[in-house]
Amino acid sequence: MAQIGFIGLGHMGQPMVCNLIKTGHQVLVFDLNEVAMQSAITLGAKAASSVAELSAASDVIFTMVQTGEQVSQLCLGEHGIFANAKPNSLYIDSSSIDVETSRELHLQAQENEIDMLDAPVSGGVKGAETASLAIMVGGDEAVFERAKPYLNCLGKNIVHAGAAGNGQVAKICNNMILAISMIGISESFNLAEKLGLPAKKLFEISSKASGQCWAMTSYSPVPDCVDNVPSNNDYKPGFTAQMMLKDLNLSQAAANTAELKTGLGAQATKIYQEFVESGHGDVDFSGIIEMLKLKTER
Repeated sequence: MAQIGFIGLGHMGQPMVCNLIKTGHQVLVFDLNEVAMQSAITLGAKAASSVAELSAASDVIFTMVQTGEQVSQLCLGEHGIFANAKPNSLYIDSSSIDVETSRELHLQAQENEIDMLDAPVSGGVKGAETASLAIMVGGDEAVFERAKPYLNCLGKNIVHAGAAGNGQVAKICNNMILAISMIGISESFNLAEKLGLPAKKLFEISSKASGQCWAMTSYSPVPDCVDNVPSNNDYKPGFTAQMMLKDLNLSQAAANTAELKTGLGAQATKIYQEFVESGHGDVDFSGIIEMLKLKTER
């Protein structure tokens, strides 16, 4: 089994590390959060004292952090991944970041004789815990084939999206669809109830009709329609509204770069911005139904 280094032990990174260990890999971890480090050690991981130490000791390196700036800081510089990793090592960035930064890092990795993939994930904490993540991968196809044994430990729907950065493109487009869908579903359920049709009855009908979509049948914002979703647990995430807003902002930045108008995406961004600014950033993104319900009642 390969020596795997994993940087970033948040809500997603921690269960991903757990699944790599469960499948027999040795995992060396690093995070600035000592509590997170101790939790990973409890799972069976070993701790590195620095990014440089982890990089030098690992055959495969994962990062799972918040922003493109953080990924760049981890990769670049004298003490970063690229300067310290072994030649021909494999670097997989599973963070959701801007496309431009990802493509720039691919070029830097190539210059340092490192195989890189951008491999953002979808499926939330539940998907990370159950190793059922959808993983969208950008980079050279031969490198993708090399990475498959490790990605298979983490997800079930693993797709090569094409060239460098295309994993990030797929992620932000997918989540723009998801955000728009969740808003539409929420408004429709709120309207149905206002007009006297119970939410569960609309679910029974629409989940088998042309309104059916993943956000309804797998992640219903209405409680007690689908098992094991945040709406059944006071909208505890899950996938937070703050993280959805982050991905929507990335989609709009990419749209501006591409000189393309995405009207519904822009409106969804404004709605989630309002939700987050009202103090609900740590609520699951499906909780948007509650804010929209208040607007309907006004």
